[in-house]
Amino acid sequence: MSDRSLRGMRLGSQSMETENGVEPAPRQRVEYRTKDGESVSVMFAAEAEIPPVWTTKTGHEAILVNGEKPENPNEKHVRTHWDMLMERRSAEELEEILQQRLDFYKERHAI
Repeated sequence: MSDRSLRGMRLGSQSMETENGVEPAPRQRVEYRTKDGESVSVMFAAEAEIPPVWTTKTGHEAILVNGEKPENPNEKHVRTHWDMLMERRSAEELEEILQQRLDFYKERHAI
């Protein structure tokens, strides 16, 4: 009986299709370079829009070789919490609120 056992494949582990006659999509290799001289090659589809700046695995900003780093004049200044607070309140108002809160805590904890 053991010589006539059924043999099969594991489900989902292997495909019965072959890659004969299959051509991959056209691609292009693009090279970027960081200020440190690190070179990065990235593969894109032939019809893809190539970004002028690429972030490397090390976190550095790389610029397209034979390309220029785009200048973004609309780039906003990074606002901190303090900047946003000062847009809503004046320094005098903040001093007054601070004094009110300090008085409140002193009264509450004095008991």
